[in-house]
Amino acid sequence: MDIAVVGSNMVDLITYLERMPEEGETLEAPEFEMGCGGKGANQAVAAARLGSDVLMVTKVGNDLFGQNTIENFKNNGIRTEAIEVGTKTSGVAPIFVDPHAKNRILIIQGANSELTPAMVESYKEQLKEAKLIILQLEIPLESIYKTIDVANEFDIPVLLNPAPANPALSMEYVQKCTYFAPNESELGILTNMPVTTVEEIQVAAQTLIDQGVQHLIVTMGEKGVLWMTEKHVQVIEAQKIKAVDTTGAGDSFIGCFAHYVTKGASIETALEKANLYAAQAVQKRGTQLSYPTKEEFLHY
Repeated sequence: MDIAVVGSNMVDLITYLERMPEEGETLEAPEFEMGCGGKGANQAVAAARLGSDVLMVTKVGNDLFGQNTIENFKNNGIRTEAIEVGTKTSGVAPIFVDPHAKNRILIIQGANSELTPAMVESYKEQLKEAKLIILQLEIPLESIYKTIDVANEFDIPVLLNPAPANPALSMEYVQKCTYFAPNESELGILTNMPVTTVEEIQVAAQTLIDQGVQHLIVTMGEKGVLWMTEKHVQVIEAQKIKAVDTTGAGDSFIGCFAHYVTKGASIETALEKANLYAAQAVQKRGTQLSYPTKEEFLHY
């Protein structure tokens, strides 16, 4: 197995807006779409579409959405033996996309809140077969910490994507991860520092390196990607493209990076590939639906 993703699944409820309504205002929106999402599921799908052998550990809702989510994983070639049905309804993510392809997202955890440390422990034998474990923050923090402990027990590298940002995240556990990959706004929340420019982002990033982060990867949208370690600082330029919908772009980046780094690529090469993959994804609408297959990506 290449990758195990311990994380969330959601139903994306995407509304395309001309503008956001003011308080008390009702607006008619031109379009609405619904699809499978959730940061964990998105990252798993991106990696699987590129050809990785992916195990998904997640809790789906006890409703039609939950069954549809399981079928979606199967259709994308993702292992489903560690997927359980919870007692709650499915997690949902209402997403609002403006004409400039910028998005605002709400999340309701639903059954994702039932992905407990005990559930992680029950799939320990499967997890120890992975070359890399990916985590995000749409499941309980104690389950994140349990997964990191399991990964460390078997000397498996962890990629932690701190999204959505949670200031309560333990830096002690962040230090145990090989890769820590926030976007610029998440970096700002975690450090309580300005992140408007690349220079400000680097200053904020340095504070995390000083706290023991091993490989810090900051996705900065149109400003590119910052990769920083104790002895290395590099900015990889963004692709010059016209985005249609940036929803799930960060997840496509994470999934692609994980795919290439577990296949033996250098970190720099994996970051460059991930940058290209995310650039291709944002040129189509939707989240997982916008993620290229291996064949589509090779022809980009």
